[in-house]
Amino acid sequence: MSDDVRRPVPRRGLRRSVRLFRVFLLEQSEPDVFYSALAHDSRDLLAEWVELDGASLVDVGAGPADFARVFRESGARYVPLDHDPTVASVRDGGVVGDASRLPLADGSVDVVFSSNVWEHVRDPRGVADEMLRVTRPGGVVLLSYTNWLSPWGGHETSPWHWLGGERAVRRYARRHGHPPKNRVGETLHRVSVADGLRWARASGAEVLVARPRYLPDAARHLLRVPGLREVLTWNLLLVLRRR
Repeated sequence: MSDDVRRPVPRRGLRRSVRLFRVFLLEQSEPDVFYSALAHDSRDLLAEWVELDGASLVDVGAGPADFARVFRESGARYVPLDHDPTVASVRDGGVVGDASRLPLADGSVDVVFSSNVWEHVRDPRGVADEMLRVTRPGGVVLLSYTNWLSPWGGHETSPWHWLGGERAVRRYARRHGHPPKNRVGETLHRVSVADGLRWARASGAEVLVARPRYLPDAARHLLRVPGLREVLTWNLLLVLRRR
């Protein structure tokens, strides 16, 4: 597999962003539509930097089977990994493991992919270090996550998390009669855009991409503005190549 794949791709503009945000609204009501669109978009992001056909790809924090289907259709040797053995993609030939202690050898994987997991782990930097550890020299890590101050930072309790995470959880429980799946300090943690950028710069890897995941390419300039980037980025995308 080539280490220097860089294919020309159509510029990611407003049309893509509108399409993604439209399907995002269907996450709860029609999850298959949402996750299928996200899986295809994820494949396209990775394919810009790595030849997926024949590559070993570990999905850390795997969930819906849509990602397994899309990556395998692209020829990748896809291995889903999650701590929950009941996750659909893990039941179908996956690995049960802890993201903070990946059960993989150093430098054993061509591609490590992790989408919307970082905000759910207690030690995000440690998890990111693990992903880089198991990636072979020349291999690629794609890490994306929803930052706390984004409009969706509280997940299903949003946007009330802006008034306090615990308060948002209480409000959700009153309205729905049960606690939310994502509870701040337990299953959801306050991570910032700055956290991800600091880790990427200190990782020792080559940073290929750092930009808002769902916004047009031009929005990468938001990352230069502390404060504003925390609210408007929505979801940070990082792509790194291990040296």
